[in-house]
Amino acid sequence: MSAVQNVLVVGGGLAGAATAVHLAAAGVAVDLVEVKPDVHALGSGITLQGNALRELDRLGVWEAARERGYAFDVTGIRAPDPAGSVVVEVPDARTGGPAYPAAMGMTRPDLAGILHDRATEVGAKIRYATTSTDLRQDADGVDVTFSDGSAGRYDLVVGADGVRSWTRRMLGIQLETRQTGMGIWRAFGPRPAGVTRTDLFYGGPSYIAGYCPTGEDSVYAYIVEDAQDRSTLTPDEQLATMRQLSEAYHGPWDEIRSTLTDPSRVNYTWFESHVLPSPWNRGRVVLIGDAAHTCPPTVAQGGAQALEDAAVLGELLTGRDALDEELWDAFHGRRFDRARTVVEASDQLAQWQLDHVQGDVPALMRSVAQLVSQPA
Repeated sequence: MSAVQNVLVVGGGLAGAATAVHLAAAGVAVDLVEVKPDVHALGSGITLQGNALRELDRLGVWEAARERGYAFDVTGIRAPDPAGSVVVEVPDARTGGPAYPAAMGMTRPDLAGILHDRATEVGAKIRYATTSTDLRQDADGVDVTFSDGSAGRYDLVVGADGVRSWTRRMLGIQLETRQTGMGIWRAFGPRPAGVTRTDLFYGGPSYIAGYCPTGEDSVYAYIVEDAQDRSTLTPDEQLATMRQLSEAYHGPWDEIRSTLTDPSRVNYTWFESHVLPSPWNRGRVVLIGDAAHTCPPTVAQGGAQALEDAAVLGELLTGRDALDEELWDAFHGRRFDRARTVVEASDQLAQWQLDHVQGDVPALMRSVAQLVSQPA
């Protein structure tokens, strides 16, 4: 018997969609609400490490994701010289095990679409342009009011609604989301034939200029700079700024830059970080994914940690008889230290770059790889 019979998931990103799949596939009645109007609005590009690919397999979507994404096993480090010279090629750790590539790039809307299709296939009900507006819980359940005027009662509410989680605020949880001091420009374009992996350019006017193939015909390019207020720039000015910053980088960047012509495909955000101290639940409401822990993408583990949250939560909820403190202790025992370690490592890598310090990056990356290679 499952510890829950019906569950509301708030947020249709990786953590929320994966939770819906795990629970619905085990026979739990699941409602998923997403405030954005459709699945195509759910984010930009993402790099998934092997442990994330392992979780996609558990969700039953690995083959579909592999067809849409672009897998690779090596990361290139390039110099900011006129040729974009390759300095070193680093074999990536296969944190998901030998059955999976070391990493894969995808667009977030593609991945979200695959997960939402799977959630619907196994019985979850998804509503877009809808979110919760009020939560009232007692010992036996949670009464929820929605933005469309409807209401429902659930055994559990899962708040997977992102960095600025409305669910977290409704619970009265105060959590400081820290700006790390870096901002990132992101853009999408067609994949040059020579881009077959992630390459990172260090040095020059920016901290990092990189790109990752996200499919046979697409690439996700990014430039990391000191965090600045770029909010006054028009879309055309944002495009011009990213193009100007990219001019210091060559090799494949020259071809990528030539395709940066659409202002709507450029965006700018700041790196942020937080970890909610354990416990992540308040009674019958629990926070997962970015609502509980978020970090700079410096070790490319944000998506993987969200998927792992969902997997562990789903396993415990469907494998135990009661939603009690023993279940929550098991959940936090498996998730809190692991997620915190990833956030701290991501923050440390960012801080070394901000301080222009040559930290022991290989040792740090090796320790994270060893941790996440073990199933959550």
